[in-house]
Amino acid sequence: MADLSVLTPLRIESFAFGGADVVIGAGENRARRAGVELAAKLDELTAVALVGVAGGLAPELVPGDLVIASELRNTESTASINLPAAALLAAEFRRDHLAVHTGPLVTSPRYVSSGERVGLAASGALAVDMESAWVMDYLPRNPLVVVRSISDTSTRGPMRGGIRALGSLSSVRGPLQRWARACGKHEIVLAAPRSFCAGVERAIETVERAIELFGAPVFVRRQIVHNRHVVEGLERKGAVFVQEIDDVPTGAVVVLAAHGVSPEVRLQCAQRSDLTVIDATCPLVAKVHSEARRYAVQHYELVLIGHAEHEEVIGTVGEAPDHIQIVTDVGDVGRLDFEPGRPVAYLTQTTLAVDETAVIVDALRDRFPQIASPVTSDICYATQNRQDAVRSIAHRCDLMLVVGSANSSNTARLVEVAQREGCRAELIEDASQLQLSWLMDARSIGLTAGASVSDVLVQAVVDALSSLGPIHVSEERVAQENMQFALPARVR
Repeated sequence: MADLSVLTPLRIESFAFGGADVVIGAGENRARRAGVELAAKLDELTAVALVGVAGGLAPELVPGDLVIASELRNTESTASINLPAAALLAAEFRRDHLAVHTGPLVTSPRYVSSGERVGLAASGALAVDMESAWVMDYLPRNPLVVVRSISDTSTRGPMRGGIRALGSLSSVRGPLQRWARACGKHEIVLAAPRSFCAGVERAIETVERAIELFGAPVFVRRQIVHNRHVVEGLERKGAVFVQEIDDVPTGAVVVLAAHGVSPEVRLQCAQRSDLTVIDATCPLVAKVHSEARRYAVQHYELVLIGHAEHEEVIGTVGEAPDHIQIVTDVGDVGRLDFEPGRPVAYLTQTTLAVDETAVIVDALRDRFPQIASPVTSDICYATQNRQDAVRSIAHRCDLMLVVGSANSSNTARLVEVAQREGCRAELIEDASQLQLSWLMDARSIGLTAGASVSDVLVQAVVDALSSLGPIHVSEERVAQENMQFALPARVR
């Protein structure tokens, strides 16, 4: 936990806030003088927050609105100061049900008239003040935030607006204190392998190549992989995601997602002779489908270990719907009901937790000693590697952050693996979902990502954590991955 030093330009702002540590005075000269004095006496781990009122530039701002600066500019130069903690603090404000805006703030050595504000607003800045850039320029190594309450705009004067602005400052104290508690030195341990696997890379490249070869739009049945950022990125390139084949217009190109589909969906595609169909099913999922068909032809009863609502499981069940029963946990094993004398085999969803699945398999073998198993594990190499990597570091981390989407099975399993190792674990879609409360007592943080997550999102989390103070980043690798899958024939 870092010490918190709160600065305000004026005593009235300090009073409204509830007591600042330093009243620096208004204007450039006082702000610069305060910056020099603070730099000489503050430890670099001290969290510094500048709180006060400001003039609004963006048209949507009204008196009393709170602005957290993501960047400090000044009217005297082109230099700027990035404040990466803005996003973390803004999220904390919103959890307190406080409306807040984030964006650039401009510092001017004098009061800015209404006409001048139009030009500053055109640069993208939200607000203008007379101190922030000058004082913060002297504290480049400290965790920094600037919170300003709007007192006036180009159309509203500061009299009534100033009262509303001062009233808003009282709500700032709680989030700032929690931010300071999360600041300090952090050890970040990256689990490796992490992020994209070969099947996900193949699926994404399939859609991109289809757009390149056939032109936009290219339709994709369901999410190509379970990650919102991947889906949105492909949408920007020309992909259109639909639920069912019936939603695909005549004559279009359609890609089947990496999780695989049932024979019923393939039949729907075959009945649409107007469509160009590209199958992006992961080869490891296709292997499980093939096993299901093979066992069904040999009149086996099948146990599929997995989650019934997952698209991969739905597709696999479709290969032999009259012969497959799904088990999700050990309790389900006792409820299996097969015709006496029939041979039994088991298959698994590819993205399950390895250790949890092993317990279910043991229960199946206890009940069905002659049960047949896949020649090689159905759980994919990438799933196992990512779980092994989490297991190797979780026991020595205060917190494990897992980047990925909630509907991603392999990502959710990473959280569970960390928790079974006794480590607190949190699933986040991206850095914007980090919560300061998780970080208050966490000095050693493990970081990984599901197989459908770009490592760019992992780096963004590292950058966000670096805004809280000095970080030391290391990586622990448990396996090398060199797997590559050929693209579907239609897009090679």
